[in-house]
Amino acid sequence: MILLTTPDLTITAWVLALTAAFVIGISKAGIKGIAIINVTLMALAFGAKESTGLIVPLLVVGDAFAVIYYNRHAQWKYIVAFLPWMILGILIGTAVGKDLPETTFKISMSVIILGTVIMMYWWDRKKSKNVPTHWAFAGFIGTMAGITTMIGNLAGAFSNIYFLAMRLPKNEFIGTAAWLFFIVNIFKLPFHIFIWKTITPETLLINLKLVPGIVLGIIVGVRLVKIIKEQFYRKMILVLTAIGAFLILFR
Repeated sequence: MILLTTPDLTITAWVLALTAAFVIGISKAGIKGIAIINVTLMALAFGAKESTGLIVPLLVVGDAFAVIYYNRHAQWKYIVAFLPWMILGILIGTAVGKDLPETTFKISMSVIILGTVIMMYWWDRKKSKNVPTHWAFAGFIGTMAGITTMIGNLAGAFSNIYFLAMRLPKNEFIGTAAWLFFIVNIFKLPFHIFIWKTITPETLLINLKLVPGIVLGIIVGVRLVKIIKEQFYRKMILVLTAIGAFLILFR
C-alpha cells in the first residue's frame, strides 16, 4: 500500500481527517451510531482501503479515553459473552476482506442492520423487559460485528443492537462498549500491520497529528451525554444506527 506522506496531503484531506477524528471522539464519549461518518470522511481523505489502517490507531486512542472515564460502569459479563464471537468475526474478516466485492458487502450489511433495527423498534414498542439469552443471538451479532470491524470499522451498528437488546442503561452501555472496543481494536492492530500492511510509520505520524481532534470530540461528547435523558438516548441510538446503515449503502 502506498499512502501519501504528510507533506503531500492537501488542506482538504487534513480538514476531512480532523473532522473524522473529532467525530471519533464524540462517538467514543457515548454518542453511538455515528461511526460511519468518520469512516466516510477518512475514506474521502485517503481512500477506502488505506483509511482502514489510519482509523484503527485513532480508535484505540479514543477507546483509551473512554475506558478511563467510563471504566466504573463496565459490565464484564456482556463483554465475556460477546468478545469471543467478535474475535471469530475478525479472523473471518481478515481472511475474506481482500477479495470481498465492496457492493456485496455494503448491501448485505445495510439489509442486516436495518432489519435488526426494525426488530429492535418493534421490541421496544412491546415494552418487553425480556432480553435474549440464547447463545445464538450473541454469536450471530458478535460474528457480524467482528467481520464488519475488520473490513470497514463498522462494528458499531451491531454492538449497539446487542447492548440495546441487553437493555443496558446509558452509562453502562457506554462503559461496556468502551472496554469491548478497546480490546478489539488492539487485537486488530497486528492484522493491519503485518497482513494488510495498512499501518505504517507514515500513517502513525498522521495519527499523532489528529489526536487533538479526538480529545476535543471526547470533551464535547461527554458533555452531550450528560444532558441526554435515558429514554431519549435509547431512541437516539436506534435512529443513528439506522441512518448509518443507509450511509453504508450509499457511501
